[in-house]
Amino acid sequence: MPRSDWTPHRRDDGELLGWIHPAGDEWVAVDVLGRRVGAPAEWLDAEAALEEHGIAWLADPWMLDGEDDRPLRVRLLEVTPDEDGVPGRIVVKIDDFGDMTRPATAQFVLAWPIPDRLRPPRADDPDPRTITR
Repeated sequence: MPRSDWTPHRRDDGELLGWIHPAGDEWVAVDVLGRRVGAPAEWLDAEAALEEHGIAWLADPWMLDGEDDRPLRVRLLEVTPDEDGVPGRIVVKIDDFGDMTRPATAQFVLAWPIPDRLRPPRADDPDPRTITR
């Protein structure tokens, strides 16, 4: 995903919220995972979309498909976008539910932007606290 014409958009504290890039006569907002935020719009509307979208959702649980016979509940550890020809990456770990005494859990390194197999949880996902055999 070429980003030479993408303009970073940051919060007042300097934290990156995403980018804005041209789309014809309008602008597109893209979050830090590389997902479009809203429809093409005027520049100020694209900025507002990123501000409203924020980054708090990065702390939410995610589901990773394709690593096991059922989706794995994971947490984001790192999001590094492509930069200067270096491929970005997204690092996730199996959710340990904040248990600091638990041994380290498996980590998975995925390509940036977000692949389809990393997604928000759905109502039909298995309960990760239930052991199935």
